[in-house]
Amino acid sequence: MKKLLLAASLVFSAIVLQAQDNPLWLRYPTISPDGKQIAFGYKGDIYLINSAGGQAIPLTLNEAHDMMPVWSKDGKSIAFASNRYGNFDVFLVGINGGSPTRLTFNSANDYPYDFTPDNKHVLFGSARNGTTESARFHSPRIFQNLYKVKTEDGKPVLVSAAGIENASYNRDGSLLVFEDKKGYEDGWRKHHTSSVTRDIWIMDVKANTYTQVSSFEGEDRNPVFSADDKSIYFLSEKNGNQNIFQIPSSGQKNYQQLTTFQNNPVRHLTIANDNTLCFSQNGEIYTLKNGQSKKLNVKILNDGRDNLSRTEPVMGNVSEFALSPNGKEIAFINRGEVFVTSVENGQTKQITKTPQQERMVTWSPDSKSIYYSTERGKSWDIYKSTIVQKDEPYFFAATVIKDEPIIEGVSEQYQPEISPDGKEIAYIEDRNILKVYNIKGKSSRTILPKGHNHSYSDGDWSFQWSPDGKYILTDDQKGFMSRSNLAIFKADGSGNAIYPVNSGFGEYSGQWALNGKMITWASSKDGRKSLAIQGNREMDIFGIFLDQEAYDRAAMSKADFDLLKEREDRERLTPKDTANTKAKPAKQDTSKKEFVPDFSNLGNRKVKLTINSSSLGGYALNTDASKLYYLSSFESGYDLWVTDTRSRETKVLAKLSGSPSGIEMSKDGKSLFVSNRGRLVKVESESGRITPIGITGDMVVDAAAEREYIFNHAWRQVKEKFYDPKLHGVDWAMYRETYARFLPHVNNNFDFQELLSEILGELNASHTGGRYTPMISNADETAKLGLLFDETNPGEGLKVTEVIAGGPLATKKSKVKAGHLLMAIDSESITADVDWAKYLNNKKGKNTLLSFYDPTSKNKWTETIRPVGMAEENTLMYKRWIAKMEQMVDKLSGGKVGYVHVEGMNDASFRETFDVVLGKNLEKEALIVDTRFNSGGWLHDDLNTFLSGKKYLEFAPQGNRLKGGEPNVRWTKPSCVVMNEANYSDAFIFPYIYKQNGLGKLIGMPVAGTGTAVWWERQIDPTLVFGIPMIGTIGKENRTTENLQVEPDIRVPVKYESYLSGSDTQIEVAVKEMLKTIKQ
Repeated sequence: MKKLLLAASLVFSAIVLQAQDNPLWLRYPTISPDGKQIAFGYKGDIYLINSAGGQAIPLTLNEAHDMMPVWSKDGKSIAFASNRYGNFDVFLVGINGGSPTRLTFNSANDYPYDFTPDNKHVLFGSARNGTTESARFHSPRIFQNLYKVKTEDGKPVLVSAAGIENASYNRDGSLLVFEDKKGYEDGWRKHHTSSVTRDIWIMDVKANTYTQVSSFEGEDRNPVFSADDKSIYFLSEKNGNQNIFQIPSSGQKNYQQLTTFQNNPVRHLTIANDNTLCFSQNGEIYTLKNGQSKKLNVKILNDGRDNLSRTEPVMGNVSEFALSPNGKEIAFINRGEVFVTSVENGQTKQITKTPQQERMVTWSPDSKSIYYSTERGKSWDIYKSTIVQKDEPYFFAATVIKDEPIIEGVSEQYQPEISPDGKEIAYIEDRNILKVYNIKGKSSRTILPKGHNHSYSDGDWSFQWSPDGKYILTDDQKGFMSRSNLAIFKADGSGNAIYPVNSGFGEYSGQWALNGKMITWASSKDGRKSLAIQGNREMDIFGIFLDQEAYDRAAMSKADFDLLKEREDRERLTPKDTANTKAKPAKQDTSKKEFVPDFSNLGNRKVKLTINSSSLGGYALNTDASKLYYLSSFESGYDLWVTDTRSRETKVLAKLSGSPSGIEMSKDGKSLFVSNRGRLVKVESESGRITPIGITGDMVVDAAAEREYIFNHAWRQVKEKFYDPKLHGVDWAMYRETYARFLPHVNNNFDFQELLSEILGELNASHTGGRYTPMISNADETAKLGLLFDETNPGEGLKVTEVIAGGPLATKKSKVKAGHLLMAIDSESITADVDWAKYLNNKKGKNTLLSFYDPTSKNKWTETIRPVGMAEENTLMYKRWIAKMEQMVDKLSGGKVGYVHVEGMNDASFRETFDVVLGKNLEKEALIVDTRFNSGGWLHDDLNTFLSGKKYLEFAPQGNRLKGGEPNVRWTKPSCVVMNEANYSDAFIFPYIYKQNGLGKLIGMPVAGTGTAVWWERQIDPTLVFGIPMIGTIGKENRTTENLQVEPDIRVPVKYESYLSGSDTQIEVAVKEMLKTIKQ
């Protein structure tokens, strides 16, 4: 339970707490109504300070994250958000101490915004279901409902289902001023001017009407009413950097700028009763009174928990591994550190101990050295670890390990592969050059120059030395990004590339086999493919023999091969075994004939090794190529399969139900090693017996040092990989210094995620920002009943307004209908004084007793159901919205116009689109393609091609013309695209090229230019990822489409009142346009 510190206990507190002057990264400051105190967040706790500055007193001290404090109107209480039960709930605490009271219990995140003027309720936002009448798209990622809840605990009451944020009341509570949210763009992005940026609105609470009061094309945010309600103060980027502005609440457009801060945005605006404004800027707290801004001098007492290290077990989180050539040890990566464990006894040794990341681990041929990539300096470099004590043969039992750089410099140098003789290292430089480094000569030579490959995500470029070290097999994109082919280069850098396959389907995961006489690869050539170009593809393993004799042996039938083996065995017998003679045996030729690969007529020596195409993971061929081992997913997860390459017998060797790991094989071929969902296992190649590889030991995690590394890593990744080498003209070095100084003041990943988002937001680019997904055990989870309620009723029970189709109560035997009241859950009564969500906590899939009452018939009854989870109900709500749109289009068009919604730019959505369009809409005369709220993927070409059909052939059996014709797998009739501000990424590219190709009209609202390809990179702390837009797209304007807004042909804004009442003006206009097109 959180302990509160009273002002009276300050003397005692000073003994146990540590003082800190000039703290930074002070977030969410809020000024008290009388203007005398400020509450703010720091390091996950809430603090109080005099508005003139001075010593801040901790109001909360808890391991959970507390943030977003809000003052009550009388200044006696503070509401705040805390994730003490897994998600963020609203809590209430008095400013003079006491235990916080939990006010909300739903496992959706709840964020407090204000108190009602009478202090009886807290206003908060939460992503929950809309109302029955509403035509609002169901998107928890975008839209929040606005609720109020009693300060003494009670049932939350719906205020608005419009989807609004940062709302606050005027003096009498008749109006709410708020900012809208239109799409998926990261909330910390800066400087963009587009349709998706936020605007300021006023809601008339009683009339439930909405009026827009700001008009700037960029960000307008965080509004508050002035003390007399005549003005609205808010934050805007109208003149560049985000500052405080003032406009009349009547909605006149004359912006008045009140602050002029540069380089860093003003955040978290609040107001006191005397119009004193409080806000944060550049990590510090300011007040603005009578036109004068003042920075607070803040001193903080904290509990000394800052940046404490912790010990974690090393098991179950293996991200990559490599078997030593002697088969005794396995090197692996866990949380960015190199470890080695014994294959036999699980004894484990930590090799590296740095906050920076190590990865891409490999062994020297003699098993005496480990090579890996590390980012310890200002670039990725290649290091080597060796055992210092000569009498210690194994890393897992070594006492002293020596680390040393082997390849370092200003370039990015990573992914070492050691030559068979241990004298050279093949590696990647700057993500687009393949080089070989001579260890003795300390010099590098280029094998594959820049211009061939682009590594999208580090580690996606495969290459391998030939067994004799004379060749390197590598991926080669040839300057294209659509596919990769295998290329063979001489390791000395001479000669030209040899492309042994050159398939239009590409070749992947190339390997040498049969001691260099064969190469193998994976290809989708013969496998089933997704309907979309991008998507899952079934693969096979193929091989090409670089030696005719080896191919001839492999091509023999089992019977012929057995005869050959018998003859060879006889020939190998010694003379004393074959004849009783004293003749002197002939002198044996002990010289080893050098193998020279035959690259001619390779197509005639190509074989397919798998008998069934499937979803493949790693694979390995044994020494004589008689057995192929591979991970394949036919059922639940990936299992280890084996195919006899001669008899073609195929079977499951080991049932793993695991992940698509790589496979390592011991030299003797008796053991196979895989990573099964982060845990290493050994599988015997004959019996299939599975033995877990023991990993023992712990590692010390210095979270603060990790965050500093991730910050620097993200900064460097942007510098190296951002799609625009000029970084949009941003002074990236300056911003690194600006934000790095906050790191000592961040002790948790919630704050760190915001810090990452703030610095990445300076790029003014889509697909940026940090993401944090905490791993919380025993978190609350509110089960879902599949019902919609009238949540405006504060009294007893919940009035059912709709039984959601497909939900737990949408059954034949259920009697529940709209108008009935849900009175109790598992015999717990639903009253005005309790948040009924607590009765559904962790009830997913469990028998739950519901008590209902019919106010018309006065009947009471119970029904037992098994509630579903949030994800399942979200799916049902999406299907419900689709049904509404289809019915609306059908009714408005008289059945002439078809409708399809493209949920995402992926294969699953394309299949659904294909199914709907060429199924129930086949005979429609025109089609509405709704792409609103589509967050992207990669489908633009498939979808445009599908809609671009032009009939060129008809069929007429016995002279009777059929309705259809060719093409019969594309739409050949008129169409239009409905889009809005929430189209993102590839859902921008699609309407952009649809318009460019002249396929039809765009209807709706402009779509921000977000047409880049992103890498969401997971960090060594697996709860953190950040995004880098790496690849730009260039259209007909001969410029990148990022920040190039696509405009509709017919602009149709949707009013809140419209979709809340069940209508959709964009769909209505689209139907009219299609009917007009049909008549033409």
